[in-house]
Amino acid sequence: MTQSILSEVYAADKSAGLPVSSPAITAILRRATLRRHDSAIQFINASRPDLAQKEQHEADILAAFLPPLMSEADIDRVLNEVIAETTLDGDSRKILGQVYKTFYSKVDKSNVDAHTVKRKAEALLLNV
Repeated sequence: MTQSILSEVYAADKSAGLPVSSPAITAILRRATLRRHDSAIQFINASRPDLAQKEQHEADILAAFLPPLMSEADIDRVLNEVIAETTLDGDSRKILGQVYKTFYSKVDKSNVDAHTVKRKAEALLLNV
């Protein structure tokens, strides 16, 4: 388990040419946790509870090292601030892109769930 994560960090170090930042390592750990969780689901569907338990155990261990994700209330608060600052004229996709860009400049991307941000931003922009 740790060897695969370390190899991902080393590969990121090599490709960047300098040491990987803490948020990048957090993102690597989150992806590894999600991969193991998804594998556990696949093993359950394939009637392999022994392998599913192993993958879920590894996901739980990795999750213990991760900082908590930003709460939905905090995401809403930052998105509302960003939408208030954003000019809402023009193409909706461009507006959404501006909202994402400003949002991620204010928060650490590794500490938010991108799907939650997308869902909430789209919902908030429909209500504006």
